[in-house]
Amino acid sequence: MENKAAARFTLGKQSSMAPERERGESDGRGNEEGEEIDGGVRLMYSANEGDLDGIRELLDSGIDVNYRDIDDRTALHVAACQGQTDVVSLLLQRGADVQSTDRWGSTPLGDAIYYKNHDVIKLLERHGAKPLMAPMHVNHAREVPEYEIDPKEVDFTNSVDITKGTFCIALWRGTQVAVKRVGDEVFTDEDKVRAFRDELALFQKIRHPNVVQFLGAVTQSSPMMIVTEYLPKGDLRAFLKKKGPLKPMTALRYALDIARGMNYLHENKPAPIIHRDLEPSNILRDDSRHLKVADFGVSKLLTVKEDKPLTSLEASYRYVAPEVFSNHDYDTKVDVFSFALILQEMIEGCPPFSAKQDNDVPKAYAARERPPFNAPAKNYAHGLKELIEDCWNEKPAKRPTFRQIITKLESIQDRFSHKQRWKACAFCFH
Repeated sequence: MENKAAARFTLGKQSSMAPERERGESDGRGNEEGEEIDGGVRLMYSANEGDLDGIRELLDSGIDVNYRDIDDRTALHVAACQGQTDVVSLLLQRGADVQSTDRWGSTPLGDAIYYKNHDVIKLLERHGAKPLMAPMHVNHAREVPEYEIDPKEVDFTNSVDITKGTFCIALWRGTQVAVKRVGDEVFTDEDKVRAFRDELALFQKIRHPNVVQFLGAVTQSSPMMIVTEYLPKGDLRAFLKKKGPLKPMTALRYALDIARGMNYLHENKPAPIIHRDLEPSNILRDDSRHLKVADFGVSKLLTVKEDKPLTSLEASYRYVAPEVFSNHDYDTKVDVFSFALILQEMIEGCPPFSAKQDNDVPKAYAARERPPFNAPAKNYAHGLKELIEDCWNEKPAKRPTFRQIITKLESIQDRFSHKQRWKACAFCFH
């Protein structure tokens, strides 16, 4: 029996499911000079290099074709990663286990798919390799969720990435959609699988004109996917960067769109949906020049729901309420704080505390500083400044709900429209 206690194959591409720091190309140095190389590891080196004669020689000498190193990787895993089709064919002929899994749960087929080695994929599938079973797989057709999409219907032929790299554009039944492919890390974490399942159950209930529409998901095969409507007009961040300060009426109309979408999420039964990352790049524009709240949990689908501070990877520092960065519990009012900053940005034409570094903004909020009102007073319809200040109040309990915000915005909008009409009439009489 081979001794694998100290043997690890470190040359070439690593397992597709290995942690990011362990994946990619190694330095190629292999073992220290003078150290005797294990026969099984030599087999894996030969598979990596495409050395067919060397592989035959090793197998003929008695080396097990299914030798596993300390990470449970086999020569078939290595050849699949490297795209060595001839090596894969030889190993399979000599009895390699097509469904062997390494310590991270990856199969040779999973590795070939990850590294896009299409000829190897076809060869492995011809020899009976099956994609890994998704963690939400059900045994009976009647248990398949209503929102399940057949992955064969999702066409990535001309796929391009969307902002932030979270989603990509694909075609589904002839329609452009936004698709997020769920990372392999969900497969081995029961808490993440449970959170993913809970969120998907919630998503199928969401129907609102100011919230991006969830269309379905792929949960019965790997990779799992989340499919939403695609809005080609882009996000509010790009729009503000291009347009600068918005006209007061446009800012009011957009603010009402955001507030209505957020109120719907907050009034969800039996529990509110807290966005926690409400910022301009997560607000999309549709063809009728209205806004829709997006990414309301999709970026957190794989995160266990805990009352803990967010990290910079999870949310944009500039729009996050101070209580989120502390160890205090927080509720829906964190989204109200973010809304205040977005509303002010639409009028000011620049992000909150634009002169400060990202890391310094939370410190400013914690010190009770708020972005200055630099735009001319005429740009702020009567009552709007006061509403913004109420929404970013230091004490969450004193911030209004989105239902109250909608009422206030509608009142401001009515007064502003009335005032504009009187101005127009006065101009006509002149």
